[in-house]
Order: sequence, then C-alpha cells, then structure tokens
Amino acid sequence: MEHVQQDQPAIEPLAAFEAVDIRVGTVMAVRPFPQARKPAYQLEIDFGGEVGRKQSSAQLTAHYTPESLLGRQVLGVVNLPPRRIAGFKSEVLTLGLPDGEGGVVLIAPEQRVPEGGRLF
Repeated sequence: MEHVQQDQPAIEPLAAFEAVDIRVGTVMAVRPFPQARKPAYQLEIDFGGEVGRKQSSAQLTAHYTPESLLGRQVLGVVNLPPRRIAGFKSEVLTLGLPDGEGGVVLIAPEQRVPEGGRLF
C-alpha cells in the first residue's frame, strides 16, 4: 500500500458546499435541441436580479414537454464555467435526479419562492 502525503489541508465540507452556488429560477423559454447527442431542450431560465437570465441545455425530454416546463421553477448551479454543447453555450447546470430508466426528474422547490434564492 502506497503512503499518501498529507501536505495539503483537507477541504472543509461546509466550505466546499458553499462554493457551489445553487439558485432557483423560472423557465422562461424552451426550445427543441435536435443537434444534441442525447435528446435535450435549450432552456432560458430567469434567476432574478443578481444572476439574471441564463441558458441551459437539459436532458429533460423523457418526462417533460416544452409546455410543462414553461413557468416552472428549477434549481441550477450558476457559478460553473459555461460549456459548449453542439454549438450551444450552456451557462447553468440544471439539477435533476435519474429515474429508474435513466430519465431526468427535476429538483424544484415545494412551493413558489422568489427567483434567485440560494440553496442553503
């Protein structure tokens, strides 16, 4: 067994969690995304004044239609670097959980809350 040197301080769990900026936003627009490798939508999400409107590519087609997503509140990580997905700039990681077949089920607040609220 190899000995691992402990020169670097361990990351405090609370500090690591606080470094991830998870906010609530409202889906304002949904577009099909046929260029994506896996079925997905292009979302425009309003995260309120501090963060503003951001776009996200999200693989939500198994459980959601564009109409069912409009006006829906979702949670997203807003402080990751943007990613290019099939030429589309995805600025937010929209959060969900896999169902039994691998489809994505969104994580959302139980009640409506103001846009931009930060998860804690």
